[in-house]
Amino acid sequence: MNLDFDRQHIWHPYTSTLEPLPCYPVIGASGVEIELESGEQLTDGMSSWWSAIHGYNHPRLNAAAHQQIERMSHVMFGGLTHEPAISLCESLLSLTPCNLKHVFLADSGSVSVEVALKMALQYWHAKGENRSQFLTLKQGYHGDTFAAMSVTDPDNSMHKIYKGFLPKHLFAKSPSIGFNQDWNEQDSDDFRHQLAQYHSHIAAVILEPIVQGAGGMRIYHPTYLKRVRELCDQYGVLLIIDEIATGFGRTGKMFACEHAGISPDIMCVGKALTGGYMTLAATLTTSEVANTVCSGEAGCFMHGPTFMGNPLACAVASESLAILQNNQWQLQTKNIETWFSEVLPSLEHFETVKETRWLGAIGVVELHHKVNMQVIQQHFVEQGVWIRPFGKLIYMMPPFISQKHHITKLVNAIASALEKPQQTLER
Repeated sequence: MNLDFDRQHIWHPYTSTLEPLPCYPVIGASGVEIELESGEQLTDGMSSWWSAIHGYNHPRLNAAAHQQIERMSHVMFGGLTHEPAISLCESLLSLTPCNLKHVFLADSGSVSVEVALKMALQYWHAKGENRSQFLTLKQGYHGDTFAAMSVTDPDNSMHKIYKGFLPKHLFAKSPSIGFNQDWNEQDSDDFRHQLAQYHSHIAAVILEPIVQGAGGMRIYHPTYLKRVRELCDQYGVLLIIDEIATGFGRTGKMFACEHAGISPDIMCVGKALTGGYMTLAATLTTSEVANTVCSGEAGCFMHGPTFMGNPLACAVASESLAILQNNQWQLQTKNIETWFSEVLPSLEHFETVKETRWLGAIGVVELHHKVNMQVIQQHFVEQGVWIRPFGKLIYMMPPFISQKHHITKLVNAIASALEKPQQTLER
């Protein structure tokens, strides 16, 4: 494998061309193991950024891809349709909150957020109201495209350098009460005050339910989400729930909004939709939103990606959802949560650890100092695991098929890194 070419010419995510971080060449992956060219087998703790929930090289997903590619890999979705898209949308509507009736298939998670924001803007335009702002939460993350960046925390995120170029929206204080802590109504005060003051200008509220992902891996109290839904109803504002990272069982519920027993007006899903095989996402909404959008000046929703409804991706996604529906994902994620609860607290005796937390198949170690990415990544590879930290966070999103010894191995690798903070952490 020509790693010199890779280093000189291929721009990997969030890396510098001046001082590129080392990349480890992969030649295969199966189950929860990633195989490097050098022969090492790495236990995967990331599910390829939350997506490979069934593990790698799954025979049912492989078969679905082979069968579909022999029929057709792609056909435009404008004026045409096909069974993979119909089957996928049937499955999505059967799994998501029952008020959601319409599915718009998108290319990626960020695009599904763009679609959701455009739906909300076009909804109010059709109603004759000029609402152009969104209310969201600090420490949130919704993607890397421009509209998605505009509703991502402008001060405490990787996108702050774009602050002067993006539309200005409203940011409420992020929830401070943890998932299992005692609820205090004051936690939602700032959100309540901002919605009360600016609701006539707000097209929608958008937030990540229960778990704020790339903005800090924060796991907050379900009652906060209940209050958000109640306040949106009170002030007549649409609620967009971004389930891209949390959807399809990751938090122990099929969708994280179920922890609060609420339903959104618009929902974004992605990442695990195809079981990590290829890019696909969707934006779902109610008949009220969809029909209002289509009753406006344009007469339709003004969005149409070239690869919308890609048959190959839809076929794999349908099979991935079938595996979820027929599988023991509830037991799998509950087991992972139990195993995290047994081993993660032991890391808190390290002075460098601020807090550990977990929910479903999510485990987080928050540190007082940032990691030295290059050193700690190499350390994890030497320990036979794949964990990709960022900032002060070492987090794990293992495949649902992970067993107890996999979780133990991942946590032991973190412990060994924390035993030598002079090398693995920045000061």
